[in-house]
Amino acid sequence: MEGVANLIATYEIDQQRLWQTLMELGEIGSTPGKPEEGVTRISLSLEDLKARKYTIDVMKEAGLKVRVDAIGNIIGRLEGTDSSAPVVMTGSHIDTVIRGGKFDGALGVLGAIEAVRTIQEAGIELVHPIEVVSFTDEEGVRFGSGYFGSKAMVGGVNKEMFGFTDETGITLADALKKAELNPNEYMSVVRNPEEIKAYVEMHIEQGKVLEDQQLAVGIVTDIQGPVWMEVEFEGNPDHAGATPMNMRNDAGLSMAELMLEVEKISINNQGVGTVGKASLEPGAVNIIPGNALLTIDLRHVDKRYRSNMVKEVKQAILNICRKRKMKANIEVKKEVDPATCSEEIIEVIQQSCKELHVPTMKMQCGAGHDSLMMTKVTKMGMIFVRSKGGVSHNPKEWTDKEDCAIGTQVLLNTLMKLAK
Repeated sequence: MEGVANLIATYEIDQQRLWQTLMELGEIGSTPGKPEEGVTRISLSLEDLKARKYTIDVMKEAGLKVRVDAIGNIIGRLEGTDSSAPVVMTGSHIDTVIRGGKFDGALGVLGAIEAVRTIQEAGIELVHPIEVVSFTDEEGVRFGSGYFGSKAMVGGVNKEMFGFTDETGITLADALKKAELNPNEYMSVVRNPEEIKAYVEMHIEQGKVLEDQQLAVGIVTDIQGPVWMEVEFEGNPDHAGATPMNMRNDAGLSMAELMLEVEKISINNQGVGTVGKASLEPGAVNIIPGNALLTIDLRHVDKRYRSNMVKEVKQAILNICRKRKMKANIEVKKEVDPATCSEEIIEVIQQSCKELHVPTMKMQCGAGHDSLMMTKVTKMGMIFVRSKGGVSHNPKEWTDKEDCAIGTQVLLNTLMKLAK
């Protein structure tokens, strides 16, 4: 792959400066001397608040006018020659999962800042304003419901969500207030679709396709929409030695059976399904589990197939309850429709890649992103950047310095075309 310095481009991003900001942000939430522990910046935690301040400082250094809305979305604006023209929006998020990596979300924010800084430094005048957004709580790790910032921006937040609690009992509303934000003004965050011309998000792939194809950059066509379910089985916590096998109401076996059903249902529907969290109670070696709690993540690019997956999982739960004399509680924690990227923006990204002599490919996206929300108010496109080994949400997550620069260069040229 050619270095960025050799790519044919009128304006080139500063590769070293971009990398430096990625590494500096990556130190916030990490443990010095322990890279195996990764980066942990749970939304609205002290680490996240430090990262938010860092991001605001970088935006200001880049010459952007910065504001923070009522629920914490950080918005850096580069004015266009027509301040009333709809904005071209770009960005991602800086919160992480527990023991995550340095690139998930962060590349989309810091790369967008670098792209717009390049435009600013070159004195390029564009008609449309460009806004770089760092969305609040994309991951959803702390309060159990992701895409909070982008969801609020498109009018998808309701009062009940502010009552969601973390593991310590702190509500989302209290966490926002502690961060000196104003959850009571959440409706002020909603953007009018007429205000936004397009949204483009750059993100690491989090998969192995680009690496397998020896490509630095991919162009997303569709994004899978996730459904998150929490299932609780209620059985009887009887004695492990005194209770015959045919007389048991074992919640653990019910959970195990459902896990296998999730795998089968996902394969049959050509989607993906994951049980990512599971627990048994009372949790003793000599007691039959009386309670089992598990989470299920179902995804598909086609809403009809995904709906069928949900239906089949619920039927499997019903069948298991009948078979094993169980009670089950099902709660849908998150449901986001799949999204198709704008053909117009796909074409613009393709043209940018062609002009930069960057080989690319079209591909589907299996992970969820703020882009899913933004399709409700504007045209959307996504640029993927190669992930080493496809590893993400993990301390070993890695994207090479040159690949970060190439993706950001494609983003820069795409933004200029959309904002001209």
